[in-house]
Amino acid sequence: MRKDVSVRELPTGERMRIVKHRYMPVGLSEAEVSYLPRACIVTGMHGDELEGQYVVYELVRRLRSQPQHLAGVVDVYPAVNPMGIGAIERGIPKFDLDMDRIFPGSHDASPFEAMAADLVEDVRGAQVAFDLHASNIYLQELPQIRVNEQSAQRLLPLARQANVDYVWVHESAVVLNGTFAYSMNSLGVPTLVVKAGVGMRITPEVGEQLAIGILSVLAQAGVWTGPLPLVRAPRVGTDNEVSYLHAEAAGMFVPCVQFGRDVAQGQVIGHILDCGSAEVLQELCSPVDGLIFTLRAYPLVYPGNLIARVLGGSPC
Repeated sequence: MRKDVSVRELPTGERMRIVKHRYMPVGLSEAEVSYLPRACIVTGMHGDELEGQYVVYELVRRLRSQPQHLAGVVDVYPAVNPMGIGAIERGIPKFDLDMDRIFPGSHDASPFEAMAADLVEDVRGAQVAFDLHASNIYLQELPQIRVNEQSAQRLLPLARQANVDYVWVHESAVVLNGTFAYSMNSLGVPTLVVKAGVGMRITPEVGEQLAIGILSVLAQAGVWTGPLPLVRAPRVGTDNEVSYLHAEAAGMFVPCVQFGRDVAQGQVIGHILDCGSAEVLQELCSPVDGLIFTLRAYPLVYPGNLIARVLGGSPC
């Protein structure tokens, strides 16, 4: 079932809408499923993050192929910022507005804040929600869930079932209050922020991995009863366990390690090159033993650019 969650006329004369697709047990009416557990999958918040689109495809493909295993309701919101997706822009085109900074929204404010409020009201009451994001075009991220330390006690058991490689527990000071996930967690809906892949691209293996993880969490929530493969046990880390490597020179970054693998302290991660003179301008080495969960994907770099993040420590 397809339904408009929010439709607003914009000052530009265009119409923006948020659509959801509902999947529920066969043979039941809307009134009957209102008593069943519900999960919400939200993506397309940023128009240049397309990985979530493929995650949704892989998830819905599984739901539609095995409808007998649906014990609850799954609401999928595939394009919260459809104008941004159409223009391949992070924010809402022509307005320079980040959709994920205006929650919980307000019906007495701008059309975009009203749409944010509509989405919050539609998701309210769900047993679990996912907010799917990709990285930007410059960085590649391992599938990970980012959790506010205030919500960690409630969210970590779900995050451990989500088939991600890493769960990053952030200090409250770095969590933005205007995000969708913060608003929903404040309203009592356990909401997991997933970040994976690269901006403006689709990584099929990421989509498959996260679709399995979402189904695993849906099973925990009583929404899905189908068979599931074993999910990977993620590493869990906090802000003070993450090391950052930045460029100190302008040039072309060439990695020397495989993304997503463990590295040893002092191991060379990559080089920044001056291609015209064939000089190595900077050799970047891991400051700790750990996992490379973020790595530069766009080769051209300037001083200060983030090259890699390494989670210190050995595998759990």
